[in-house]
Amino acid sequence: MQQSDTDSPQEKSKTTIQSAAGLKIPFTIVVLSLIVVEPALAQETSQGAVCSADKLPGMIEGFFQLTTGLGIVGLAVVWQADSLIEMFTLNPEQKKALKRHKRSAMKSTIVLVVLGPLYTVAGSMMGLPLAQCVDLVPW
Repeated sequence: MQQSDTDSPQEKSKTTIQSAAGLKIPFTIVVLSLIVVEPALAQETSQGAVCSADKLPGMIEGFFQLTTGLGIVGLAVVWQADSLIEMFTLNPEQKKALKRHKRSAMKSTIVLVVLGPLYTVAGSMMGLPLAQCVDLVPW
C-alpha cells in the first residue's frame, strides 16, 4: 500500500516547485513561462519602445554620427600632437612610446568607425529590433 505522500523528496522536486507563500507550482508551467513567454514579451516591448517613438531613432543615429565624427577628429589631433612631440624628442624610448600611443589611437578609431556598420549588418541578420529601425552607419 503506497501513498503519494511517501514519495522521495527528489521525485517531488522534479515535478513541483515550492514558492515562498507555500504554494506548489508545476515545474512545466515555470519552465514555459521563463522560456517561451519572457523573450517574446521582451522583444515586443523593446521593439515598441524604440521603434515606435517619434524622434528616438533619429536621435540615436545623430548621437552615433556625432561621436564617430568626434572620434575621427580626436584621432587627427592626437596624431598631429604626437608627431609634433616626436620631432622634439631625443630619447628613443619616448619615441617608441609615442608611436605606440599613435597606434593605439588608430586602433580605437578603427573600432569606433567599424562598430556601427557591423552592428547594423549583424543586428539585422539576427533580427535585433534596434538594428531594424536605427541605422548606425556614420556616413
